[in-house]
Amino acid sequence: MASESRLYTFSPETKEKLRKFRLGTSRAKDPQAVIYQIDKHTLEIAQADDQTYTNMQELGDELPGHSPRYILLSYPLTLPSGRLSVPYVLIYYLPVTCNAELRMLYAGAKELMRNTAEAGRVIEMTDPEDLELIEEKLGGEQ
Repeated sequence: MASESRLYTFSPETKEKLRKFRLGTSRAKDPQAVIYQIDKHTLEIAQADDQTYTNMQELGDELPGHSPRYILLSYPLTLPSGRLSVPYVLIYYLPVTCNAELRMLYAGAKELMRNTAEAGRVIEMTDPEDLELIEEKLGGEQ
């Protein structure tokens, strides 16, 4: 991980946004997600826009067709035992039509993004429509 932390950067503002999002969503009643991207020239990882998504279909509509993204998702679930769980995960969105350069760029920073965001686990997706099945993926692995 030492080499990734020298190659990719997070601004202090981005680190603060990551911390606030993680702490602010732990008791949320609705799903909340934010999209992050890597600037190809500066290799800085930053939030793609200032929007927090609560609808998985809207989130899927915002994802580009040919470029990877990281999505931080906090998704409240009621477990079969009746207990409320709010998994906080990193979704690594990697469309099949993505070029090799971007694949390598995002693959190299995946664990750094996970560790910096303090996400519980990484879920890989290739299609925005997979977001509609996220509850099954989150509930299936506890």
